[in-house]
Amino acid sequence: MSSTINPRRRARECAVQAIYSWQVSKNDLSDVEVSFMAEQDMKGVDKKYFRELLNGVALNTVEIDSKMEPYLNERSLEELGQIERAILRIAVYELLKREDVPYKVVINEAIDLTKTFGAEDSHKFINGVLDKVAPTIRTR
Repeated sequence: MSSTINPRRRARECAVQAIYSWQVSKNDLSDVEVSFMAEQDMKGVDKKYFRELLNGVALNTVEIDSKMEPYLNERSLEELGQIERAILRIAVYELLKREDVPYKVVINEAIDLTKTFGAEDSHKFINGVLDKVAPTIRTR
């Protein structure tokens, strides 16, 4: 990764990977965090923001999932790919808990993360879900 990438973007990229690992492994969150930070290149990452996203998603999963579930286009949460689920959870967490991050930034970051980590064209699905969820949480 280039060092010119925004530290928050790097935090989100790392959070997607760590949340994916947590979702798949069902390991204790603190174990996932410690091993992720030991094994990954955390250079240029806003580590505080990474930890906030990781812990915030884990602690608020029920609320986050309930906000996005009605907008999954006839799909259940279980039918989502693990990467898409992790990205949506991060975005909805930011919409709910980080009012300092404009909702358009949240959506654009989620789309970019999906283009990097998700299945081909899944960014269109993520965009569609977040376009519907965002106005239910925030006005801007």
